[in-house]
Amino acid sequence: MKEGKIIRTAGPLVIASECLGAKMYDMVRIGELGLIGEIIELREDKAFIQVYEDTTGIGPGEPVVLTGEPLSVELGPGLIRSVFDGIQRPLDVIRAKEGDFITRGIQVPPLDRKRKWDFKPAVKKGQVVKEGDFLGEIEETPLIKHKIMVPPGKEGRIEEIKKGKMTIEETAAVIKGKEAEYRIRLFQVWPVRRNRRVKERKMPVNPLSTGQRVLDTLFPLAKGGTACVPGPFGSGKTVVQHQLAKWSDAQLIVFVACGERGNEVADLLLSFPELKDPSTGRPLMERTIIIANTSNMPVAAREASIYTGMTIAEYFRDMGYSVALMADSSSRWAEALREISGRMEEMPGEEGYPAYLASRLAEFYERAGRVVCLGSDRREGALSVIGAVSPPGGDLSDPVVQATLKVVKVFWALDDKLANERHFPAINWQNSYSLYVEHIKNHWKEETAEDFPEIRQEAMRLLEEESELLEIARLVGVESLSDSERLVLESAKSIREDFLHQNAFHPQDTYTSLRKQYLMLRTIVHFHNLGIKALKDGINLEDILSLGVREQISKMKFIPEKAEGLGVHDTFIEVDKEFKELIKKKG
Repeated sequence: MKEGKIIRTAGPLVIASECLGAKMYDMVRIGELGLIGEIIELREDKAFIQVYEDTTGIGPGEPVVLTGEPLSVELGPGLIRSVFDGIQRPLDVIRAKEGDFITRGIQVPPLDRKRKWDFKPAVKKGQVVKEGDFLGEIEETPLIKHKIMVPPGKEGRIEEIKKGKMTIEETAAVIKGKEAEYRIRLFQVWPVRRNRRVKERKMPVNPLSTGQRVLDTLFPLAKGGTACVPGPFGSGKTVVQHQLAKWSDAQLIVFVACGERGNEVADLLLSFPELKDPSTGRPLMERTIIIANTSNMPVAAREASIYTGMTIAEYFRDMGYSVALMADSSSRWAEALREISGRMEEMPGEEGYPAYLASRLAEFYERAGRVVCLGSDRREGALSVIGAVSPPGGDLSDPVVQATLKVVKVFWALDDKLANERHFPAINWQNSYSLYVEHIKNHWKEETAEDFPEIRQEAMRLLEEESELLEIARLVGVESLSDSERLVLESAKSIREDFLHQNAFHPQDTYTSLRKQYLMLRTIVHFHNLGIKALKDGINLEDILSLGVREQISKMKFIPEKAEGLGVHDTFIEVDKEFKELIKKKG
């Protein structure tokens, strides 16, 4: 291995000379401690290196070892349930070995080299395989069967295939190619900054069900889509991300805590093992991988953490799984870019961010998608990306928010006013949008109800009309409004308080299936339509608003999913019944 020498240190940036032959994004070892770094710029024989560990005490003259390899991650059995830092060091293993603090320069393999996995082959000797084909599988958890795939760029005839218990470093198969013989182990190594190849990219058409009513019904995200969650401090970004990680119907979750506070990550680590997956009843950690790069960790490692998470997510997507990646938050990642850029004395862009901020964000989000995976069989995988953004003061004109909005198709705008009113999730229904609604309408009609899109549209219309009427009411008073307009205000209020408002800590309210969401919203809209009809028939507004079924409507959210007693559909029937009795009573 070649060696250079440090000539200057500036925080997480180290400049080394005598680095001829080095390549961009090569990994290096810095100083006597062997700190991990990555080359981010080359000028003549000088290499500019961002170091992913604390550089205190590192000075000129110390050696820089050039590995000649890019920053990569190990992909194989043992990823699920793990907690890694931004460069895929296993934090649980380090804690057992070193205590609560990471020793600088420590080298621990990301995947356990001693544990034996039960490998079940899916191919036979003499069979021809291509890149991406399944060689076999390992039951990593009861929820995830880990597929061992032919690595990209390799194909040929199976010369040998093993069966039974083995470590990840043992040879599981031997493939005879045209030019070489490949020994396939149970894990692959892949550079984090390089996209994993796919056969074909397709339009996302199936919704990612999250159990959050405001998201699933009003602003849905498709499997393979991208979403942005911007909002000021205290508006509930992290809670929204946690809810998505806990309850979305993605088969695997990769949660990247990029620069977030340690107590929020600790809450994630403590709550997930206790929570059950709504579809299987198994612990959520059995389908979760966490990348923890908290705010007290070295700033440069934030820059690598989202690529580490993305590469792991792509790997499981290639197996044909639906994967959801949560990045919390991309603002902290952008701040790391800004700090490194400033130390490199680059020309600053808007608000000090580097000029390439938008292109880097686009490169990250464009790795999401619904794809046809490599392999002889035609299988689809989906990778959905949800990024939280923390603009200063909740300013949506912040460069990170604006650059993100140019590439994502779902915008969930968090509002501090709603948060102060204790309305959670504090997603503003007037500022938010989803560009996937048209693509997933057919799925709604086929899987939930034929009239679901119309019911949703009617609810959106009532919310928009409410905002206009409230402006008029502020000027001339509610009393000046007609009875039908006052009924609109009451119906919109019911949509807001009985449907959109959701308690993340209530056992029944924290998660709502798409079918129940439809039934709830249909009941509220049905009440409104019958109310308008009753007004035309001469019924007083006060009589309509005093109907007892309104209390049942307000309690629909607390009805269990599989209610044996009075369910949501029964409330819908009760609305019809009470309106008939009211009209009969009034003659």
